[in-house]
Amino acid sequence: MASLSIKSRWYLADLVIEHIIQGDPRNVVHINLHLIEAKSPQEAYTKALALGRRSNRVYTNMEGAKVRVVFRGLRDLVVVDGALEDGEELAYTERIGVSKAKLREMLKKKGKLGVFAPRMPRDVPNYMPESIMRKLEGAGISREDVLKQAITRKKRRDKSRPAKSRAK
Repeated sequence: MASLSIKSRWYLADLVIEHIIQGDPRNVVHINLHLIEAKSPQEAYTKALALGRRSNRVYTNMEGAKVRVVFRGLRDLVVVDGALEDGEELAYTERIGVSKAKLREMLKKKGKLGVFAPRMPRDVPNYMPESIMRKLEGAGISREDVLKQAITRKKRRDKSRPAKSRAK
């Protein structure tokens, strides 16, 4: 990260948020990148923690299960040492002694970049809030279609797991 200058007023905070879904042994962890405006690193830290704590809540998902959202802490907090304008460097990662092969592995073709890559169905626990499902229904997406996708993912997941042997 660039050195802290007196002009710095923007920071990037990685917030770690855990979703715990009733009845599902798997959790879902999001690492959310937030832009923070502050007059000092300490103020940025305080604001980032407050922002994270506002994530804490409990709600009911579209299948009726309780979902608990818990802010676990900060993964990182870095300064943006420059103006927020087109082309400005916001952050960087430095690696030393990278082989040509590893360097090639870091690069992605256009179609694999997040903005261009197709969204694929994922096998994740259902943490969709009931309130969002109602909005989707208002936009013409049926609950049945959303649930069918979730059931299909669960069946695929169950088929890929080896059967447990049971002693009698």
